[in-house]
Amino acid sequence: MDIGRISEKVMGMDDATWERHSNPISGWTRVTILPLLAFAIWSRVWLGWHALWIVGLILVWTWLNPRLFGPPATNDAWMTQGVLGERIWLAKTTHPIPDHHARVSRWLNIAAGISVLILAKGLLSLDLGFTIAGLIGAMGAKLWFLDRMVWLRHDMEPTASPE
Repeated sequence: MDIGRISEKVMGMDDATWERHSNPISGWTRVTILPLLAFAIWSRVWLGWHALWIVGLILVWTWLNPRLFGPPATNDAWMTQGVLGERIWLAKTTHPIPDHHARVSRWLNIAAGISVLILAKGLLSLDLGFTIAGLIGAMGAKLWFLDRMVWLRHDMEPTASPE
């Protein structure tokens, strides 16, 4: 099982939740999670153990977010198409995707993983440079991955409306 499927199971994502998560408001507000989490972890400098309350709230927000918004009125938004493409990507073991998408997606996920390690090193050592580099790398890789998922959706669902 890959990390995408594991996170899907941990988050309890079913068809209805995915449909609500494809609302662009859900997708764009989730982009804030990693910077907020990094700030919450860094805030241990000022808040001590009370920073765990903020981390806990962000984790609750992470789980709650895909459930808060209604399904989108249309599938035309870039973020909506990215989320729909991500579902196609997650089903790649039962419905193979083109090799060029699989290869690039794999490298983007590796880049995001390495960036998260850099972020973790920065947060553990309170090194602002590593923290910012890790955030930029992880978020950049994730947004590039989402853009690739839009492309994947258009390749796999030729009837998908172009952006």
